Amino acid sequence: MRILVMSDIHANYTALEAVLKDAGSVAQTLCLGDLVGYGPDPNAVVEEVREIPNLTCMLGNHDAAMTRKLPFETFNGDARRSLIHHEKVIKPSNVDYLRTLPFQATVHGDVTLAHGSPRDPLWEYILNSFAARLNFDHFSTPYCFVGHSHIQCMFGLDDRSDHVLLEQTLPDQPLILRPKVILNPGSVGQPRDRDPRAAYAIYDTEARTWTPRRVEYNIAEVQERIRESGLPEKHAARLAEGW
Repeated sequence: MRILVMSDIHANYTALEAVLKDAGSVAQTLCLGDLVGYGPDPNAVVEEVREIPNLTCMLGNHDAAMTRKLPFETFNGDARRSLIHHEKVIKPSNVDYLRTLPFQATVHGDVTLAHGSPRDPLWEYILNSFAARLNFDHFSTPYCFVGHSHIQCMFGLDDRSDHVLLEQTLPDQPLILRPKVILNPGSVGQPRDRDPRAAYAIYDTEARTWTPRRVEYNIAEVQERIRESGLPEKHAARLAEGW
């Protein structure tokens, strides 16, 4: 079964559309959270995502702030400014949808899903082998999919050597999955791995493969709409370089 895995759309509707088109026909979609924050299109993104068939979607920390499960004060200045703007423009029905999303780690077949990490689903970033090691004891499935860091990567636990390795993932190069691994599809709407293309992954449950993907989209158009909305310039500038 071919499954689309995506995360951190961050109100970037143009990037989301590019990912959905590039992914093509899939049996299911797994979204690891953060539909809102940073970008110019909170309503369009939530409305598009909620119509995806066979969807499992997690709550991200920016989504949690939009539902007031997290105070805006816990975010940095620019992120807080975008949340304040989104709160003014987002439709009540879309906030209601965000309230239905689970924030605790969720098991989906052979996979544990979390926005940040299985031990701290809303806030922890898995950016290095030490953080990954702390999380391997917090899920019992063969695989764990996380978002939050906006970086495509994979951490593998070697039971024989008891080492945790950060493995390089390259676009369009399938990885054969063996327990136990933590995988991040990267960010649809705001990549931070120096590749500005929208990021996602395809998980094949029969072949047991994970294929990272990248797709180009009209970044200049999104930058223009960010500036027209009065959102922080940083959120526009970083899109072009992927930082």
